[in-house]
Amino acid sequence: MDEELLDGTMVVRLGYRGADFAGFAEQPGQRTVAGELRRALETALRRSVELTCAGRTDAGVHALAQYVSLPATTEELALDGGRLLRSLVALTPDDISIRGLYQAPAGFSARFDAQMRHYRYRIAVGEARPVLAWDHAWWYRGNLDVAAMAEAAQVLVGEHDFKSFCKAVSAEGKPTSRYVESVVVREVEEAGEPLVAIDVAGNAFLHNMVRTMAGTLVEVGRGHREPGWISKVLAARDRKAAGPCAPAKGLVFVGVEYPQDALIPWQGV
Repeated sequence: MDEELLDGTMVVRLGYRGADFAGFAEQPGQRTVAGELRRALETALRRSVELTCAGRTDAGVHALAQYVSLPATTEELALDGGRLLRSLVALTPDDISIRGLYQAPAGFSARFDAQMRHYRYRIAVGEARPVLAWDHAWWYRGNLDVAAMAEAAQVLVGEHDFKSFCKAVSAEGKPTSRYVESVVVREVEEAGEPLVAIDVAGNAFLHNMVRTMAGTLVEVGRGHREPGWISKVLAARDRKAAGPCAPAKGLVFVGVEYPQDALIPWQGV
């Protein structure tokens, strides 16, 4: 696409059920969210596209509001938004949901312009097998002290080196400090089923960071560790010091915050 034709940015808000994807990012020979979305956009726009997402999710992880940006031409930005949305819905598989279309200034990046990212990790606790939550919750067959988990979670709030909570290989030679705005652990009810929800908000996250936070907090909840242990895990800066990485299916990428007025809803959507 000729650079002189670029006039702005197309932004797609989408959700997906991660069970049958090898993650968001494209991988040779694998079914991915980016691969499916790219093919749909290339068919609708009749050209090749390059996608930038707000946060690459791993295999099995779900999303309610992932944001993807791509440069757009003046002609494309004048398209009827409703028609474009319907085309993308028709061109994507059933485990992807096109939930919104926006326009943004040229140079906008779904990744680098994100100010805050939100995740929720769900745990179904007890001997009863979850019903509707089966595909998006970790079934933990035991009891959890939610109050102890909530207390321990507060240690994770703020600017810290989260190397202990990052997949070891991906942390090599890279900065591992991140800012976590909040970690809230509470009991919730969704579709008639009781769950433990861990809601995490931060400016950016390391590979496996939220899932490792969840697995580490469960070690406290099951009584194997005291809440104060989390401080020692952070200080260790060693992945072996933390708890297990919780199963992927319990994690949902909930949404992203961008600067006010950065995204303009596409006319007709």
